[in-house]
Amino acid sequence: DGNTWLGGRWIYLDFDNKLALDGPLSRLLPDEMTQRSSGLGLVLEHDTRDNIFTPNKGWIGALDLTFYEPSWGSDTRFQSYRGHAFGYWPIAKTLVLAGRADVRAVRGDVPFYQVPFIDLRGVPAQRYQDQNTAVLEAELRWNVTPRWAAIGFVGTGRAWGRRTDFSEGDDVLTKGIGFRYLLARQLGLWVGLDYARGPEEDVFYIQVGSAWR
Repeated sequence: DGNTWLGGRWIYLDFDNKLALDGPLSRLLPDEMTQRSSGLGLVLEHDTRDNIFTPNKGWIGALDLTFYEPSWGSDTRFQSYRGHAFGYWPIAKTLVLAGRADVRAVRGDVPFYQVPFIDLRGVPAQRYQDQNTAVLEAELRWNVTPRWAAIGFVGTGRAWGRRTDFSEGDDVLTKGIGFRYLLARQLGLWVGLDYARGPEEDVFYIQVGSAWR
């Protein structure tokens, strides 16, 4: 009946990667590579949100530890770590302020597709990658009517590790606006559209529930 959970998980990925290479690299690297990742992990989570889809108050925090080993089917040995917290505060009758902190790290012989990247609206997936990433994001939702809401958000992230230390890591700043419609009142499920501006391009997102996972 409590708000704290301890769980276990198994993540299994089996990919055939094809590289389109030209020039000298095409003679040094294979065109196809098979990579298998198998990881066992623990998840510790505390959740006081009033709704799992679109919260209005409360917070959720979690620590994830995953270990990939040849002993249980992984081609390489590495570790993946994540700590994150999302908080929601009703600051007025029609305003909800939300905040997000998210830190990820890997160690060992990590496949390229599991290296952490800056995960923000307005940033292409896997664009800014390194051994460590950290993200801070804030969002304000204004419930204009009982069924319609407008939101604004701003976020920043940094990647560092192999190429640079923390003080010299890649910084990214994003911002955007959006709207929400209360699709299912009994579930508290809002859906909508976000427009985000990142350092390189503008992007639209269709959202179902919270934008944070």
